[in-house]
Amino acid sequence: MDPAEQQQWKKAAGEAAAKLVENGMVVGLGTGSTASFFVTALAERIARDRLRVRGIPTSEKTAEQARRLRSPLTDFAACAQIDLTVDGADEIETGSLHLIKGHGGALLREKIVAAASKRMVIIADETKISARLGSLVAVPVEVVQFGWEATQRRLAELGGNPVLRKSENGQPYLTDGGHYIVDCAFGPMENPKEIAHHLDHVVGSVEHGMFLKYASEAYVGGRGGVAILKKNPA
Repeated sequence: MDPAEQQQWKKAAGEAAAKLVENGMVVGLGTGSTASFFVTALAERIARDRLRVRGIPTSEKTAEQARRLRSPLTDFAACAQIDLTVDGADEIETGSLHLIKGHGGALLREKIVAAASKRMVIIADETKISARLGSLVAVPVEVVQFGWEATQRRLAELGGNPVLRKSENGQPYLTDGGHYIVDCAFGPMENPKEIAHHLDHVVGSVEHGMFLKYASEAYVGGRGGVAILKKNPA
C-alpha cells in the first residue's frame, strides 16, 4: 500500500462528500485523517460558493482546523439537530455499514453528533472495508479514570483482551473529555449487536466505538475512484 496513494483515496472521498452539503445546513464535522479532507473541502465550498452552513465539530482538533479555515461553527445550545454528519471510520462492514470508530480518540463526541444527525455519511479509503466487523481493528472503549483497572477487568471478562491506550510519552492517552481509552480486540464478530449491548452496560465505561445504526451510506475512495456503498435493507 502506497501511503501517498491512500491519501489521495481519502481526499477523493472527502471531496465527494462535501458536494452533499446544501445551503443552510448544520453539518457534523468528523475527526481523523479522512474527515480532515472533508473539512478542508467544505471550507473551500463555503468560500467559493458563498455557502451558508454551520458546523458542529467532534473534537478540539477538528474545531481548530475549522476555525483556521474560517468555517463557521455552532453548538448544541443553538442547534437541536444536525442535518448531515460526515465522518471517517476505522472499519466498515459491507452490507450492514456497521462501523468501528474511535482510533482517533474522539468516539464519545462522534457518537453524540451521530445520534443527533438526520443523516450520517461515512468517508474512507478501501482498506477500511471488511466482510465482518472486528476483522481489522480493535473496539475502543472510553472509560473514566477512576477505577479504570476494574473497568478493564470487566472488559476482559467479556472477551475483549483489553489494552489501555498510551500516548507517545508512555502515559495513558487522554480524550478531549479527560477519559482513558481501552482498546478491546474481540476479533471478527458474529453478533456485533450482542457485544455492543454488553459494552453498553459496563460500569465505568462512558461509550464504545461500535456504531451499528448510524451510517446510511459510505463514500469509499480506491483505485477505481469513489464508490458509494449503501446500507442493505434490514
